[in-house]
Amino acid sequence: MRSAHNVKLKNVRPAHMLNGMIDRTANLLGVVGLMVADRIKEAAHEILSHAGETPAAVVVIGYGLGPSNDQLRRILGLSHPGAVRLVDRLVADGLVERRNGQDRRAIALYLTKQGEILREELLRGRLAAIRPILAPLAKAEQEALAALLHKMLSSIETTDIERCNLCRLCDDRVCRDCPIPADFRGKSIST
Repeated sequence: MRSAHNVKLKNVRPAHMLNGMIDRTANLLGVVGLMVADRIKEAAHEILSHAGETPAAVVVIGYGLGPSNDQLRRILGLSHPGAVRLVDRLVADGLVERRNGQDRRAIALYLTKQGEILREELLRGRLAAIRPILAPLAKAEQEALAALLHKMLSSIETTDIERCNLCRLCDDRVCRDCPIPADFRGKSIST
């Protein structure tokens, strides 16, 4: 009979091997994340011909909840002057219109008909840019990946503003069981 001290566990990996595996997974996830971000950015630029947060502004305003300039600024992480210039450009391009807000002191932002059409193109273009990355995966693998992504996202502690920022380019009609639901109305947005 062997003593407990002499038994070697074959399935136990040393901590440095586990950390190496985690680091490798993190590294690979980082590459996929950059690839997805680059594809989304490229698709948005082809559709809108504007860089930066312009596509996200169109999507966020398109939720139809009439955000103010300040709410939009906070969601997109822009300075006040940057948000004003962005909204001015979107208004000049005929994509956004300013309306009276609920309390008459604030201005609410809404998409024009042209802005709504462009928003639909942006959302379709975003998904079309991402689909090829998923194409090598079988249906069961895609479902498993979706479950893992859902688990990862739902475990992240975020503020309201961080959730809105993460979902700033999401098509809320596709993600019905959102792991990090964002409230784009801005009433509960806190930093």
